[in-house]
Amino acid sequence: MTNDTKNGRGSRARGMGVAALRGLALALVTLPGAVLCFVLSLVSIALIPIGVGLVTTPWVLTGVRAFADWRRALAAEWGGVRIPSAYRPLPRGANPWTRTFGMLGDPATWRDLRWLPVDMTAGFVTALLPAVLLYYPLQGFAIAAGLWQPFADSAAGTYWYGFVPVRDQTSALGAGALALVLLFLAHFYTARLLDAHFRLTRAVLGSNQGELAERVRVLTETRRDAVDTSAAELRRIERDLHDGAQARLVAVGMDLGTIEALLDKDPAKARELIGQARKSSVEALSELRELVRGIHPPVLAERGLGDAVRALALRLPVVTEVNVDLPGRAEAPVESAAYFAVSEVLTNAVKHSGADRIWVDLHHTDGHLRATVSDNGKGGAVIEAGSGLAGVERRLGTFDGVLAVSSPAGGPTMVTMEIPCALS
Repeated sequence: MTNDTKNGRGSRARGMGVAALRGLALALVTLPGAVLCFVLSLVSIALIPIGVGLVTTPWVLTGVRAFADWRRALAAEWGGVRIPSAYRPLPRGANPWTRTFGMLGDPATWRDLRWLPVDMTAGFVTALLPAVLLYYPLQGFAIAAGLWQPFADSAAGTYWYGFVPVRDQTSALGAGALALVLLFLAHFYTARLLDAHFRLTRAVLGSNQGELAERVRVLTETRRDAVDTSAAELRRIERDLHDGAQARLVAVGMDLGTIEALLDKDPAKARELIGQARKSSVEALSELRELVRGIHPPVLAERGLGDAVRALALRLPVVTEVNVDLPGRAEAPVESAAYFAVSEVLTNAVKHSGADRIWVDLHHTDGHLRATVSDNGKGGAVIEAGSGLAGVERRLGTFDGVLAVSSPAGGPTMVTMEIPCALS
């Protein structure tokens, strides 16, 4: 027998042992963990109508997510089966109502709750079978070898090993034969059964076709919104140029023609028109600068999102504190979307909230750019068709971003915007 053959058999035996031990460990955790999570979830959700569930449900569902994420990590580490975690982000500091219904409105939450009964039944069996196939034959071999004689102590005189009745030492050989068959099956199926356990987990916890269809629908809508927004922006630029800077520049051209005709005939009138033309050119230049700032502020291009938002806050009539923790810069389209989203939210806060203080927080964590705008105003902000917040939501949706609003009557208001991106 060659060394390669010996090494191959040794590796197969180690693989069987590892799979059996991992399956046994999973089985010991799967049943109590899944039962506990499932029961607590049902009780907590049932208590929502009387108010108790509003407090307990976020904590219980957070525990369910932690349990599911731990199983995802084990599936990737032990089985090479990757199951992406796709929970929707929740705004930091959200009240219990927002957190509860935000989590219950997440399809991934209901996917977790559907997985728990599967995990405590089929998942438990597929995790336990590798250990049964490998370790149960040891008892059969012990019975066949006479090391274990349970029939001697049996009142009925018969002991069952699997489906083999063991009455005496002779019939104990049948137990040994069954153990040999089980060990033969373990050689081929121990690792496969553990892999089946992880694949079952992925089948229930992973995204399904319905969610993929929903994803396609959302992408189609955001693409249409992006096209519509771009077309509207072009129309606005054209209108502003036509009604503002273009009209002033045309007037400057006409004044210069008149000045040219009056230089010799009426120098005083020519000087007056020169001053008027100079004033019109200054106003046209100012309007062009405002127009450019509305398209892409120079400070945003030169110094990044943090300084652009600080400059924006300085122009507000309300005291605004800006906290920035960005170790790098996002791509230009993402920075532009975040800037104008923050600008629109700040404009809404100044116009409608009645606040005398606004806080802006910008930071990047877990691969997401988060911008939070809070104020101490009267609250009542909602995302509805035609509102500024609905426009912000569409703008963020183009980049797979999300918008969350917490604004109870009486305030305060917290608007959280999040865009997945990497920083340079």
